[in-house]
Amino acid sequence: MLYILCIVSSNQKMRQLIIGIGGITNGGKSTLATSLHARIPNSCLIAQDTFFKDNSLVPVDSRGFKQYDVIDSLNMDEMMREVQSWQKDPAAFVDSYRLRSQRPKLLEAPADMYTLIIEGFLIYNYRPLNELIDMKYFLHIPYEICKERRWFGSLRTYNPPDPCGYFDGHVWPMYLKNRNEMEDKVSDLVYLDGTQSREKIFADVYKRIKMEMDKLPGKD
Repeated sequence: MLYILCIVSSNQKMRQLIIGIGGITNGGKSTLATSLHARIPNSCLIAQDTFFKDNSLVPVDSRGFKQYDVIDSLNMDEMMREVQSWQKDPAAFVDSYRLRSQRPKLLEAPADMYTLIIEGFLIYNYRPLNELIDMKYFLHIPYEICKERRWFGSLRTYNPPDPCGYFDGHVWPMYLKNRNEMEDKVSDLVYLDGTQSREKIFADVYKRIKMEMDKLPGKD
């Protein structure tokens, strides 16, 4: 596991931890990532969904389905620049992030501890990003629950809306393909059962993160 120590001065270092929250569509990624961000001081959240290319640049297959569930539909260079900006100076990034988001933190934090939470459905399929993540979590749910949440229970509004047959014709097959490719590349994933309550999932992950933070070098 790679830990990054950013030198601030001869007498002070900043401890950095990068946490990945990946998984299936409507599996609870955003909910978990947002909850962690609200609880972990000096944390920032970068969501992969905010880096989709313009709709006009996303290819269409022979059935007319937009190919959103492929890495080429995302501007990964731009996402990497955002992550690298945090790595270079997490304190400055946090200050800028607070101005943008206006999200209050619930707890005080040691001045030298900074956490980046990266959330997205293909974060582990992009090797340059995957190699930066210290703790890797992956939320999964069964086909039936995923389809029901996508069509009836999702709080997200898809733009453009899913056309008829899109889930079975594109979303689910691409999830299986992407997951197989991911598992060929990544060996240190922690799988999370997305059918469990939000509270239990959060508690389990938060406990693991706190334990990992306690082991980081440089802690007093």
